[in-house]
Amino acid sequence: MTTDTPPWHVTEDGVTHTTVAGIRTVLAPGSGPLTAGLLFRVGRADETLATSGVTHLVEHLALHHHGLSDLHYNGATAATYTHFHVTGTPADVVEYLNGVCAALRDLPLDRLETEKEILRTEAAGRAQGPAHDMPLWRYGSRGYGLTSYAETGLHRLTADDVRDWARTRFTAENAVLWLTGDTVPEGLDLTLPTGTWHPTPQPTSALPATPAYFQGPDGGTVLTSVIPRSTAGSLFAEVLGKELFRELRQKGGYSYTAAADYSPRDTDWATVTAYADALPKKQDAMIGAFVDVFAKLRAGRIEQADLAAVRASALSRFDLPEPAVAKLPSEAMNLLLRHPSLSDAESRAEIEAVTVADLQRVAREVWANALMQAPGRGVDWAGLTEAPTRSADLITGRRYSAVGDPRTSLLVAGEGISLVRPGGHLTVRYAECSLMQVYPDGARHLIGHDGFSIAVEPTLFGITAAELAPLDAGVPPTAVVRMPPRDPSRIPQPRPTEAAAPKGPVPRKAWLTAMLWLLGIPALLSGAFAAIAVLASLSELDAQTSDDWVGLAIICIFAVVILIPWAVLLRRRQRGLG
Repeated sequence: MTTDTPPWHVTEDGVTHTTVAGIRTVLAPGSGPLTAGLLFRVGRADETLATSGVTHLVEHLALHHHGLSDLHYNGATAATYTHFHVTGTPADVVEYLNGVCAALRDLPLDRLETEKEILRTEAAGRAQGPAHDMPLWRYGSRGYGLTSYAETGLHRLTADDVRDWARTRFTAENAVLWLTGDTVPEGLDLTLPTGTWHPTPQPTSALPATPAYFQGPDGGTVLTSVIPRSTAGSLFAEVLGKELFRELRQKGGYSYTAAADYSPRDTDWATVTAYADALPKKQDAMIGAFVDVFAKLRAGRIEQADLAAVRASALSRFDLPEPAVAKLPSEAMNLLLRHPSLSDAESRAEIEAVTVADLQRVAREVWANALMQAPGRGVDWAGLTEAPTRSADLITGRRYSAVGDPRTSLLVAGEGISLVRPGGHLTVRYAECSLMQVYPDGARHLIGHDGFSIAVEPTLFGITAAELAPLDAGVPPTAVVRMPPRDPSRIPQPRPTEAAAPKGPVPRKAWLTAMLWLLGIPALLSGAFAAIAVLASLSELDAQTSDDWVGLAIICIFAVVILIPWAVLLRRRQRGLG
């Protein structure tokens, strides 16, 4: 295994390790145009919710001057890395990489507001996949959970913020270069600020227990799990995908898409994702089959043919014409994350050594740490615990009832704020607040570390700026983002209540009241007389004649005839119709 090498060290697989301008570099000769990638160990998971978007903003600014170029290039910002990629002649690659590094040394910050607007436009047109909310529910509003959120820091970020982020994160020590060539092209100038390598962030958690679930939209189910990075884990995901496709599409006919994926999350851990779609009328059956697949794999009922098939597929990459070139991106990523890289011989041996028992062990690990997004009803029956949808603690503070809805209220105190509703309560403590958006109209929108959010709208709670002072004093300044004015149509207003609804005319209400009394008194007297008569008749049953029973029946009928219209009028009065 190799994690670092001296200058111009060539591995047994033909990959050269060296350094260029202090940047760790891997090369392998290949046919065709030269391809290169410059990786930095910084991504969205390194930001905070109040600075979210700063890495993406640096990437856009670094590429601005290439906007009209004919180069085949791209840039990407992920959770734990940023990647600048180019394909072309050696001169093209030099032009691109030199331009990126020059821009990182001196960002075109006169473009700052323009690029912010471009990022907002990009986000507005980006489709959200079915697993979009999974990081939020697993990690909350920090670290890896930020990929579920919009780039909420764009309104806060200043030129100094962006410049400092580039200076401390886009450094030579925090970068890795890969090239599909046997040498570094002439004229390459990758001068970058000096700094340090930044390890991947420690994961946070918003889940008290796993396996867990939360209810999501109709259309499909998603399950994610975090497991140690391993060859067995990668092969398990392939077997899982085959089993889901076979059971949910080919046999059950519930799903069009049924698949699984294995993706490294950071240095030591990977995320397994399983997904299946279904029409609403088939969702329950699909979820049942989905859960059954995991139960089958946990029990070790894994087809040997499936293991053989995924093993053969994994081994086939060693038969590519240029295997050293093919492994360059993953070799560079391992260097970036400080994850040990296996030689081809070591990788082959690990793939061939995986057994059904290894896959069963991984299946149990996946289920033990699973988080499932399920449409419709819950899946407690499958042994999963519902993820929290309300806070465990409640603030003791001044109460502000919602306008027109006394069942809903805000509790404001020096240490936090709670929103109390009939279905439960939410709490955000200021010391654990990831973001507070402050609007000129007085609104405050808070998001806690656990992902719970509270919108404080003065129009809905009748709360004044002075009464919001505890929020402004308690939330850390680093979590505050001052927002631009909202369109008046986007400021929520109280809903009309029954108390404000127009009533019927006064004369009609007086008439209805009179009729209730007029019918109610005879109904009460005749009902009481009828009850007494029935009891007296029952006590002297043998002495009663047929005339006595007829009279008793007339009294009872009279009481019912009066009671029915009295009840109808009372119902109208209660509903405000009279």
